[in-house]
Amino acid sequence: MKKKLIIGVLVLVGAFLAYQAYIFTTASEDNINPIYLIPDDAVFIIDTERPIDTWDEISNSNIWKHLQKNDYFSEVTESLNTLDQTFKERKELIEFIGERDILISVHVYKPKSYGLFYTVDIQKLSKLRFLQNSIAKLAGEGFEVTKRIYKDHEITELYNKKERETLYLSFVKNQLIASYTHVLIEKSIDQYQNPIIGRDVNYIEINKETPEDGFFKMFVQYKYLNKYLACFSNKMNSELLKTVEKSWLYSGFNIGLKESTTIQAEGFTNFDMTSESYLRALQKSGKGKRTIAKVAPKNTALYLSFAFDDFDTFYENFESIKEENEETFKAYNEQVKEVENMLDINLKDDVFSWIGSEIALLHINNVISKNKQDLAVVLTTKNIDKAREKLNFILAKIKEKTPLKFKQINYKGYDINFLDLKGFFKMLAGNLFAKMEKPYFTIIDDYVIFSNSPNTLKEIINTQLIGFTLASNQNYLDFNDQFDEKSSVFAYINTPYIYDELLTLTDSKTRNSIRKNKDYIVSFSQLGLQLISQGDFFENYLVVGYEDPVNVQKQRIDDKKLRAELLHKIAKDVDTVLTEETVFNLPEIYPNDLSASEFIKKYENGQVHIEVELKNGLKHGDFTEYYRNGNVKISGKFKKGAQVGTWKAYDKENEDLLFKKRF
Repeated sequence: MKKKLIIGVLVLVGAFLAYQAYIFTTASEDNINPIYLIPDDAVFIIDTERPIDTWDEISNSNIWKHLQKNDYFSEVTESLNTLDQTFKERKELIEFIGERDILISVHVYKPKSYGLFYTVDIQKLSKLRFLQNSIAKLAGEGFEVTKRIYKDHEITELYNKKERETLYLSFVKNQLIASYTHVLIEKSIDQYQNPIIGRDVNYIEINKETPEDGFFKMFVQYKYLNKYLACFSNKMNSELLKTVEKSWLYSGFNIGLKESTTIQAEGFTNFDMTSESYLRALQKSGKGKRTIAKVAPKNTALYLSFAFDDFDTFYENFESIKEENEETFKAYNEQVKEVENMLDINLKDDVFSWIGSEIALLHINNVISKNKQDLAVVLTTKNIDKAREKLNFILAKIKEKTPLKFKQINYKGYDINFLDLKGFFKMLAGNLFAKMEKPYFTIIDDYVIFSNSPNTLKEIINTQLIGFTLASNQNYLDFNDQFDEKSSVFAYINTPYIYDELLTLTDSKTRNSIRKNKDYIVSFSQLGLQLISQGDFFENYLVVGYEDPVNVQKQRIDDKKLRAELLHKIAKDVDTVLTEETVFNLPEIYPNDLSASEFIKKYENGQVHIEVELKNGLKHGDFTEYYRNGNVKISGKFKKGAQVGTWKAYDKENEDLLFKKRF
């Protein structure tokens, strides 16, 4: 009897093994591509074919070791460390299963909430029923396991009693899918027979072009990027983001690490060829050399460059887009004609004719105004003499033909002009620079620089005079050397200087996290993204540089000290102690609006420090400076920026007259 039982068991085991051998060797394949299971609203998709080796390299990098100390990344760190420990403890199982293709995607499933979706290609192992039944047992005692059926697919729910969150798992053919967001699992099951991203020709072509020799590939789907950024901010509706969302399709990046401290990524970007944006014109206009770093202050937070073979080519391409889409550009064309007729000018001849091969937007961390919206647009020129002649011609026409105000001041040898003509700059550069409603401008070397604020121009002039520019910054030069010197689009972010702007853009929850983790954010001190026109695509290259946060903070302090020392050398010495020789050497003032009739500067406590009348941007009329206690310190008059008449200086406490001088 026992013999028969043993034989029976052996027969059953043999039959089971034969069945498994049949499955693994002769059964027809019924596999599905993992991308077919990614829900269509993915913002980011990460694809790795060797997750274990990749994790081993990343976990030993200086960047990851730094992040492990950070509370902001504590949950991710803890989870991945647990995963790492699991890999080591289950070595035999991992070796049996082998390296598997894993896709991770990010989705916004409701306003201001995003979730992650995972799919793992377990290939023929999916046919082993015991593997599916054992998933729940691996969870341990801290989990409550339930199951349910959704459209003929079993979903396993692992509820973590301690964390009070549920992991949802399911098998779809050869793929194991998982997420902490149940709607993503259900969306995946809904669409797997009619995949969207996986059959999107735009995604397919970018996936084909993206190299595969790095740690992993990452894809960005731009039409959902705004929704993702809105999870962290209520101010993500800029014209630039709207343009990107409507025009750009996908970017693919092959991501790797260099020397354990630099993240590098290369790949391609495609865009909607039917879009009416400047991007189409830019993509057809080649690439140009970046030189605006020569006038960009060292404290530039963002340097966004658009370059081309030459501006004439770009403008011709833009004109062809306008002709194809007359209705879309109707308002633009009407505004151009109105301004040209009113002033008797021709924008093509009087403006576009002298623009060179690069236009850049600068966001500056301005020491003068401490305004977090200090923006400047810089145009390179083909011939600066022609540019100056044409700009003076336009200014003269404005003064001659319109009642609009004409302003000009001289600041340290540079003329700052006020172009009081609403909408002019929008005609020059479209919605991309729409905030430049009534720009001021100045000329430095071969560059024409526009800004809404004269103080921004003064900051650029100051840093130019003392050589405090990006082009003089060795850290920037070393970082910039990693990119081609010519590009179509180039974005450079100086994280320590853009940090304050991040606070203004984010919601309160994100803002608190950013403040708490400032050192860890600014440690990624330089970020650069370059796009180069390449056929129907843009070739993209991304670099993120990591530095020890202690060194970043020290560099910031050293830069601030150096800037002050250099400015001191070119500034007039002003003695804070009242003496007959120095009392009437007044400090510079920085009015934000040169068309204003007065300027008032206050102390930190709100008490008035200086008040002076203005005319045409110059000090003109009564001037009074006060002590912090409210008593008058100095009084006198200006005429066209010069001190005139009798000036008086008073004692701080009893306001007795100390000095008097006739100008």
